[in-house]
Amino acid sequence: MPPTSRPSPARPHPRPTTTQPRWRTLRATPQRRPRPIPEQRSPFVNGPFWPAPLESEAQGSTPPIELPLRGPDGSRRDGTDERFVNRELSWLAFNDRVLELASEPGVPLLERAKFCAIVSTNLDEFFQVRVGALKDQIAAGFDRPTPDGRTPAQQLEDITAHVPDFVERLDSTFVDDLVPALADAGVEIIHYAELSTEEIVALDRWYEERVYPVLTPLAVDPGHPFPYISDLALSLAINVADPDTGDRRFARLKVPNVFPRLVEVAVGRFLPVEELIAAKLDTLFSGMIVEEWTPFRVSRNADINLEEDEADDLLEAVESELRRRRFNKAVRLEVAHDVGPELLALLVRELELTHADVTYHRSLLDLSCLWDLMAIDRPDLKDEPWPAVTAGRLAAADDADRPIFDVMRHRSILLHHPYESFSTSVEEFIKQSADDSKVKSIKMTLYRAGGDSAIIRSLIRASERGKQVAVLVELKARFDEAANVQWAKQLERAGVHVVYGMVGLKTHSKVVLVVRDDGDRLRRYCHIGTGNYNAKTARIYEDLGLLTCEEAIGDDVLELFNHLTGYSRSVDYSTLLVAPRDLRRALLDLIEHESSFGPDGHITLKCNSIADPELVEALYAASATGTRIDLLVRGICCLRAGVPGLSENIRARSVLGRYLEHSRIYRFSHGNLIHGERVDGAHSDALHMMGSADLMPRNLNRRVEVMVPIENPRHTEWLDQAIEFGLADDVVAWELQPDYSWARIGPTNAFEPHPQERMYHWTVERQTGSTGTRSTD
Repeated sequence: MPPTSRPSPARPHPRPTTTQPRWRTLRATPQRRPRPIPEQRSPFVNGPFWPAPLESEAQGSTPPIELPLRGPDGSRRDGTDERFVNRELSWLAFNDRVLELASEPGVPLLERAKFCAIVSTNLDEFFQVRVGALKDQIAAGFDRPTPDGRTPAQQLEDITAHVPDFVERLDSTFVDDLVPALADAGVEIIHYAELSTEEIVALDRWYEERVYPVLTPLAVDPGHPFPYISDLALSLAINVADPDTGDRRFARLKVPNVFPRLVEVAVGRFLPVEELIAAKLDTLFSGMIVEEWTPFRVSRNADINLEEDEADDLLEAVESELRRRRFNKAVRLEVAHDVGPELLALLVRELELTHADVTYHRSLLDLSCLWDLMAIDRPDLKDEPWPAVTAGRLAAADDADRPIFDVMRHRSILLHHPYESFSTSVEEFIKQSADDSKVKSIKMTLYRAGGDSAIIRSLIRASERGKQVAVLVELKARFDEAANVQWAKQLERAGVHVVYGMVGLKTHSKVVLVVRDDGDRLRRYCHIGTGNYNAKTARIYEDLGLLTCEEAIGDDVLELFNHLTGYSRSVDYSTLLVAPRDLRRALLDLIEHESSFGPDGHITLKCNSIADPELVEALYAASATGTRIDLLVRGICCLRAGVPGLSENIRARSVLGRYLEHSRIYRFSHGNLIHGERVDGAHSDALHMMGSADLMPRNLNRRVEVMVPIENPRHTEWLDQAIEFGLADDVVAWELQPDYSWARIGPTNAFEPHPQERMYHWTVERQTGSTGTRSTD
């Protein structure tokens, strides 16, 4: 039978054209001083929607202050503006804080080894991206200083001065502290000379069967040029001599990654595979004398130089650049600390580096291999597991065999990963959307999807079942470009409408839009998050997400996707803040509005990085009015905290632990007060927002980011609790000092109480109840 009534359209009511969103209203409040905002427009092919990126110059009127700060050689660098910390040096300070975790007495030994692996990988990426970019700028003659006053050459000089000391601290932590402690606990990382006779016999057989057949020595002589050394590949540099003629030759031997880096020769005894290979070099250079050998490793510039506006096919252009990136210039050479001068000189010359680009190591090169130790069955040497819980209302719906859409229609759901399960919430939302016959379309952004992705499988299944599926795959997500290219191709083969983002911008937002026919009307179900749709990182990254069916949010998300996947002109979002269009201006207005309340004002910002000069200046101005400012910043912080006359009302704290703090929460204690009255629909004076954007120029100027206000009192209470745990006086954390150093606070003989542990137990109690029964709250 034909339906007795037709479902209403996806947008049941026309978008209001007269009501101004609160961000516009704030700009008209009498408390704020008018500030001109440039209204530049960009000629992007998608239409005049985004303002052109604004490169903030941080040219405030406050004169530079004198602080007891020194450069790497102990002297103050002339011309620096000490209101700002250099971004690259701030990042090195962050990696130093991570390294401190490897020495924490309250952290189990294998977890401490894992932090050494993380530090090593972080340093690799720093050289590939940041040092590589600085070298490019210097080669291009670019000498414009950063807000702290350093030119690219000066930044590179300071990095070069800092890194050797950092590498030595990493080596000391691993070689002098962790290796003996692990050995005492029954996990040994040994040298070849420490092998027993029985172990050597077993290794000889394994070498002959599994290693020797895949080794390829490459000689360098007049007929064989110096071979290409791939990025981050572990190699051996070898000098051999002919005993008859006395001729000496150099050879390079790559250590393949087709077998384990750490070979378990007996239970709990691990030998680095390069030592085994080095002991067997005579099998590769038969009849020759192996005079010396040393391990080495090369880091190459990992930047992709893509002229998007000149690319006819963005997918093809990214693939081409990925192939070209393999041959980018070398930026760092890692060698053993006892490398011979002849081998070192040859490597430096052939790689077109200088001795300043070399780092010397007492430990293994590339400590990322220490991740392998986490597979050891030694729970006594690892963190006690914190099993993720399912949000109470989702668990109750699952028990009652009700779809997730029923729950979302009644009230939005705030998610907090990894304390709450990603698979039973976000993945389940996409899975049910793919399988539900009432769902008509699915749209989402993908920045980093990871490996075997349940979400990708759900999207493919949805398309195969005839649903309209559109996915914006960000091909320019650094170090995930190749994976995203493959996902894009796979989705296209399944009939998914795939788009690749916008010219000149990265799409960094985390948004899903599902349109479902509920019988009475079409409804929009949305997810907006702070983290990627990646199941692997969702287990170790602390992130927030909002599942909602709120009409105003659905309206805004629909408009966002209409622009991202098609053509549209500028619109005023009623609820969302979208970068680069509105976010910068709104944050500046909110900061200035909060500062109008003086000492009664309070701003709390939780993010990964703060590096935008204009936002930093605005926070300094707010501090000058007496407004309290609390910052929870995991990584880069270019702002000074607690400096008299500049930022005495600003406190900056960094929380590091078993999870990588990744959520962004922005809270303004009077953000919902306009002309002394609370805005319509607000439940408190305070405004809470969460989303994908950090306070960096790239996020505010060159990325598509989405922030959403959180208004449900239960949800704002949750955000307040997360902030409270992070800012508590008695917890383990690091605080930024007036001299720009970071001081470890909290108990020094234990790694507790810790904000993440408190958050986990609070979440479990909140979602399951103190007796262990599930809560429907």
